[in-house]
Parts: sequence; structure tokens; C-alpha cells
Amino acid sequence: MAASMDSSDATTVAGSQTSASADPSVDNQQFQYSMLLEHLIGEKRPIKDLNPSVMGGLPVPYKTEDQKRIERAMESCAFKAVLACVGGFVLGGAFGVFTAGIDTNVGFDPKDPMKTPTAKEVLKDMGQRGMSYAKNFAIVGAMFSCTECIIESHRGKSDWKNAVYSGCVTGGAIGFRAGLKAGVLGCGGFAAFSAAIEYYLR
Repeated sequence: MAASMDSSDATTVAGSQTSASADPSVDNQQFQYSMLLEHLIGEKRPIKDLNPSVMGGLPVPYKTEDQKRIERAMESCAFKAVLACVGGFVLGGAFGVFTAGIDTNVGFDPKDPMKTPTAKEVLKDMGQRGMSYAKNFAIVGAMFSCTECIIESHRGKSDWKNAVYSGCVTGGAIGFRAGLKAGVLGCGGFAAFSAAIEYYLR
């Protein structure tokens, strides 16, 4: 009796498994699942565009050849040197006029110190001092910016060492006009000043 019941149960389970395997809906679900995996992580996965506008960021328009050419020109060492030269000229001129404004000896004639200078003489002296400072600042700015750009392009790195090397070259070139000792001191002084500025900015 028990053997007949066991055999009937086994027959029922085998029949259910046969019906389940023969059910086309199960095969269809497995096929759809495998196709979904192929499209998500398989070889049929589409390559997405990493455009920031697609990823939710700000849209970046495509650059034309003229825009790329302008960017290359603005990133060149010549443009940086000219920009530093103009900025140094303006800053030096303003600094020269400021120092002349607080100097009590502006406009005085050394041959006649008792003579009171006129407004024209004071303005002329202030203009001369401002122009002198502007030229010096422009030369230093152009030399420093150009040498830093060249050193950065040669090293392929953008770090504090570029400013230190450029400061040494600029200070040495300016100081060598007064002799070897002045050139060495100028190199060390400009390098230390550049290192301090880079440490403060970074």
C-alpha cells in the first residue's frame, strides 16, 4: 500500500516537472531575462555619450576651429608674456605715481632747494617716476611670465618649482648687469620671493 502511494507521488512530481518544462511561458521568460542581461552588461550594451548635458551637467558646446585657434594663441608663451608686460606696466605706473605722491621731495630742484615747486613741476616729476616704474615692472613681468611658461612646457608639470626657477632666472638676468655677485643675490632673492608667493597662493 505504501509502495503504491510512493510510486503515485513520484509519478505526480515527474508529471508536474514535465509539464513545467514543457510550458512555453517559462522558456519565454528565461529568454527575455537573458536578452535583458545582454543589453545591460553584455556585448549588446550600448555605449553612452559622456556629454555633461546628457549626464545632467551644464551643456558644453562644441568648439569650432577658430575657437580652438584662439585658445591655442591665448595659451602660448608669447601671449602670456605680452599680458604680463601690459599688467606690469599698468601696476608699475600706478605704484610709481603713488610713491611720488607721498614723497616730499617731488618737484624740488636740487640746485635751488629753497624754491617752491610749481604744480607743473610736481606733475612732471610724478609722471617721470611713474613711467620709470612702469618700464621696470613691465620688463620684470614679461621676463618672469615667459621663462615660467617655457620651463613649464619643458618640464610638463605645473607646480611651485616653475615659479622658483623662473624667479631665479629673472633675478639673475637683472642682477648680472651689476656683476656676478649681484646676479647671484638677485637669483636667490627672486627665487625665495617666488616660493613665498606660491606657498601663499597654493
